[in-house]
Amino acid sequence: MTAQADAEDTVDRDQILAWVRAERLTLADFLDDLDEHEWQVDSLCDGWTVHQVLGHITSQDTVRSTVIGLIRAKGNWDRMNAQAARDHAARFAPAELIAQLRAAAGSTHLAPLSSPLDPLVDIMIHGQDIARPLGRTRPMPTEQAIAALEHLIRSPFYGARKRLKGLRLTATDAAWMHGDGPDEIRGPLSELFLVATGRSVGLAGLTGPGVARVAAAM
Repeated sequence: MTAQADAEDTVDRDQILAWVRAERLTLADFLDDLDEHEWQVDSLCDGWTVHQVLGHITSQDTVRSTVIGLIRAKGNWDRMNAQAARDHAARFAPAELIAQLRAAAGSTHLAPLSSPLDPLVDIMIHGQDIARPLGRTRPMPTEQAIAALEHLIRSPFYGARKRLKGLRLTATDAAWMHGDGPDEIRGPLSELFLVATGRSVGLAGLTGPGVARVAAAM
């Protein structure tokens, strides 16, 4: 399978919602096993602990909260998200946030300007943001990873189009590739996913002449 067609054109919306629900529920099960110390470990999201990442996942953006948050953050989207994550995590203990995650697993709520695949990208990458620093493994299901990866590469919101411009991505654990640039990067879907979303930790699992180029871009 190649990334020549938009994932939302090839995947049924109900299937996407089912994937998102399953990812949320399996992440909740994963989080049940964390001890008190692990909640305070720094995640892959700069400046966020594991607890605060869960605060981000379980907070719900509305048009009103987004506008107010952007005003308070002086127009900086990342700063707004970071503050909302910290605020929500400060209000609830980890067990309460896990309960919220389970309760909202089937939610169809979308943040302003987002599409049905954005919640899938969000839950899959934040699962890695939590698991990797803890030395734990959270596998990425192949079909879901491909759909999410194709979407985030095309989206203007993740920076992947600029980060991966001119590169050819080839998965080593699935029949998937993207791009026709002269410089190739090869590796598991999970590592390509990490790099596409700006997580440099994924570089260690990639090979090819394009690795140095994408490292410099990050």
